[in-house]
Amino acid sequence: MRLLVMAERDDHRLLVRKHVEIEWPDGIIVEHSRGPDPDLEQHFAATGFDAVVVVAASPTAKAAEYAIGLARKPEFAPILLLLLEDAPSALPPEVDGIHRLYGRKLDRGRLIKMIKTASSEHRQALALLRANPEYENRYRFGTVIIRGHRCIRQVGSGGMCKIYLAESERAGTLVVLKVFNQVPDVSERIVGFDRFLQEYEIVAGLKHENIVRIYDLGVADDHAYIAMEHFPAGDLRARMKEPIVPATALKLLEQIASALNAIHSVGILHRDLKPANVMLRVDGSVCLIDFGLAKANEADTSLTGTREIFGTPYYMSPEQGHAEIIDARSDLYSLGIMFYEMLTGRKPFTGATAMEVIYKHKRADLPEIAPQFARYEGLLRTLLAKSPDARFQSARELLTAIAAIKTPA
Repeated sequence: MRLLVMAERDDHRLLVRKHVEIEWPDGIIVEHSRGPDPDLEQHFAATGFDAVVVVAASPTAKAAEYAIGLARKPEFAPILLLLLEDAPSALPPEVDGIHRLYGRKLDRGRLIKMIKTASSEHRQALALLRANPEYENRYRFGTVIIRGHRCIRQVGSGGMCKIYLAESERAGTLVVLKVFNQVPDVSERIVGFDRFLQEYEIVAGLKHENIVRIYDLGVADDHAYIAMEHFPAGDLRARMKEPIVPATALKLLEQIASALNAIHSVGILHRDLKPANVMLRVDGSVCLIDFGLAKANEADTSLTGTREIFGTPYYMSPEQGHAEIIDARSDLYSLGIMFYEMLTGRKPFTGATAMEVIYKHKRADLPEIAPQFARYEGLLRTLLAKSPDARFQSARELLTAIAAIKTPA
């Protein structure tokens, strides 16, 4: 049994959970806090759940209106509307897809019976849908069928993959689905595919609030795919088009540094740190993504060799731009460029060509720091030192420096 339980109050969600787990100890219950949590997205249909439980105490009119709005969505899972009040003398008209249960105390027997009824209805509805010849198209991503992921739309593409917005039935949420162009034979393995698998292996093993969540990896129709967290709030690149106050910039710097500390601690470099690879959650926190260029510090160099340049010139460390050996301090330099841009609204080094920018990273002095940013000058100059030996030697060291700045004198 898979249920999505929605309520404004923690004790209401806990109440439903306890009743359900008595009946289905191995059931999967996903909780959603109405109000603090972002609202369900427009395209989300909860098809991976047996039912959606909405709980509310008096006054219940808003909860009922909300449930009716969900029920009107095409193919939305059945809704159990638990109204913790006495039933009115004149019951409201029935609405397709909604089962109402009244009572100041939750009747477990009636709740379980209602869940079973709703679940049975949902399975029957899905069976009818599957009988439709067009049903398979919901799982079509280009020429690839990936069951369990309902395609919403294509949102991007790269040299080695296409990117889609999809609803994952197993994860019970919207996801970003990267579909690799094809799985090469072992005898003809290509660099891009190795990086694609490496991205999953790195991230899936890390559980950190500022690192993207990975939900699934698989192969369908000879195409590899990876399902990861969706970020409707966009990326840091878009956020930086508007001014960012220094205190917020420092907070964002701290979160990214914490993510780098996590990946560096397992011997992994990001190597392509830039605003487009830092995503925003709805709560304002940031999350590091796109480990396609990431590489183990001490792993073999078969993926890129020792003299190839990967990354974005505006955010590239001097040593990376000149194809020299890099380590964690290169990622910290890239982070320093981003911090400078967050504070000032401009990049420290620009040029007419990529090579001009790369040259400036290596040879040009850091532009003068405006007086209003004097508090952060030491941090910036250490992050953006030309020599790695003059920078912070680790993300942990950077976090310590950030904490010292945040602490009142």
